[in-house]
Amino acid sequence: MSDDADRSGIISDEFSGRVVLVTGSSSGIGEQVARRFSALGATVVVNSSSSVEAGQQVSDALPGESSYVQADISDPVQCQALVDAVIERHGRLDVLVNNAGWTQRVDHRDLDAVTDEIFRRTFEVNVFGTWYLTKAAMPHLRESDDGNVVTVSSIAGLRPVGSSIPYAMSKAALNHMTALLAKSHGPVRVNAIAPGLVATPWTEEWHDLHESIAKVNPVPRVAMPDDCAEAVLALVRNRYVSGEVMVVDGGFTQRF
Repeated sequence: MSDDADRSGIISDEFSGRVVLVTGSSSGIGEQVARRFSALGATVVVNSSSSVEAGQQVSDALPGESSYVQADISDPVQCQALVDAVIERHGRLDVLVNNAGWTQRVDHRDLDAVTDEIFRRTFEVNVFGTWYLTKAAMPHLRESDDGNVVTVSSIAGLRPVGSSIPYAMSKAALNHMTALLAKSHGPVRVNAIAPGLVATPWTEEWHDLHESIAKVNPVPRVAMPDDCAEAVLALVRNRYVSGEVMVVDGGFTQRF
């Protein structure tokens, strides 16, 4: 926390009066995004599909006003209920951070290992879920004086890399969804960040990838959740940026 933070842990009132919904925010990137917005004065809604206790703990630990709502974004009914809960509790929605996602690591050369279940689940969460939730949130974002959608995509949507072929395909879809929504739904601004490998609980067992990326990256390490949170904040702060996919990969895509 910054030296100028007050005793509550709030650094500034930069986002005071704004309500931010961060999906998949019980850990990892989403948790850090929630913490950063809260420290800057925003009201934050924490969400997870199953990690209820962890999600509530994150919400309780935030320095500013917050709440926790359980919802599985792959279900359109639960997406609408999530947005309705945000409006009922906090009266508005200014920023939607589509962070929730799903993957299973499968070697790209092993097509038989990509089961229909893996393929379907990857798209249900990453693509359909992001679509359902963004669609439900858009009417409320339009009422904001600076409505924002920021989606956490991946460099796997830009290069032939990633934890599996379905995962990479799903992130490519999110990148194009970002451009299409930005073009069609202004003044709501729609952007995405595209991290490389990030050190999160989800990837903590992927030791081989962490080591190999650190060896070849111009910035010799993998991303940390705060690297991604900083990028999300940058896109929300700049009121003249829309339709962009900001790469956050330490230069990896410059090498490959």
